[in-house]
Amino acid sequence: MSPTRVILADDHEIVRAGLRNALLELANLDIVAEVGTGPDLMTVLASHPIDLLIVDVAMPDFEPIGAVRQIKAQHPALKILVVSAYADEAYLVGLLDVGVDGYHLKDQPLADLQLAVQRVLAGDRWISGPLVERLLHRRSTGPLPALSLPQLTRRQRELLRLLAQGHDNRKIAQTTGLSVKTIENHLTRLYRSLGVYSRSEALSYLMRHPEILAATGQDSDAKVAEPGAGKSLSVLLVDDNPRYRQQLSRMIGKTYAFALLYEADDVSEAVRLAESVKPNLALIDVVLTDEDGIYCTRRVKAVSPATRVVLISAYPDREFHRLGLNAGAVAFLDKKDLDAAAVRQVIDDALG
Repeated sequence: MSPTRVILADDHEIVRAGLRNALLELANLDIVAEVGTGPDLMTVLASHPIDLLIVDVAMPDFEPIGAVRQIKAQHPALKILVVSAYADEAYLVGLLDVGVDGYHLKDQPLADLQLAVQRVLAGDRWISGPLVERLLHRRSTGPLPALSLPQLTRRQRELLRLLAQGHDNRKIAQTTGLSVKTIENHLTRLYRSLGVYSRSEALSYLMRHPEILAATGQDSDAKVAEPGAGKSLSVLLVDDNPRYRQQLSRMIGKTYAFALLYEADDVSEAVRLAESVKPNLALIDVVLTDEDGIYCTRRVKAVSPATRVVLISAYPDREFHRLGLNAGAVAFLDKKDLDAAAVRQVIDDALG
């Protein structure tokens, strides 16, 4: 019988060593690779036949929900066991929904890890005991109260977005026009606001609570909450010009103080947000840096079919209009015509 081929994926070498030592006690396992980042994992998966992936989903450059869905689509027979420090049932449920076979907590005994591997390889689903108890308690007592998230400044939300894109401090400084030292100071305050101590912990927090990136109408100097107040409204703004996104945010916020506003400057970030927050409305620029807003529309509609997409452009074109509607957009607007009245009409349509 050929051995079970295993990849260990964790950005901490000491943790990988502990996992490796525990697995060496199991018969017929062959650890063929160890990696510490998302891109390295995808490279190894593409070049090695693998039976079991043991992964910490808080690795750098690794968006867990989308990555697990992609891995399962490309390797449907692959077993995936998550080994995580986070005992968050909402996080667990999201990962189970996209196909992980087990979720093991790092603070549990190594003997439990060995049992988890054996169960997953046998075709069972494994969840660490403390999480099972929390899930059962949640089911018996009803939904948990909503978590009160910290209120981040616009700058802190921007830094968190850039961290999620995998930028280091130097790249963030170049993008924002600030010094590296200033970025370090901003990140320290951001971590303090989130109650975390590192970049990886901040990204894990964002994975579990993507709504932390939302601005609100109040953040945009809103003065009134007119028609639709009391309803739920989330809007995704996709444009590679941060000043224009800010202008559009303020325009929406002045009328819809209750709105949650998310910003993205490229397709991958837009898709990640659309998948995690399922916005009511997405306003997408047709021309993004080195990318295509029509392609972005298709991707957004694929992960969030109920989102109403409105394409916007400074260069209206009939062919763009036709292609955009075919991609799933409901309207195509000239940026010059996108005033407060037009925004109100678009949003009222989204609210039904």
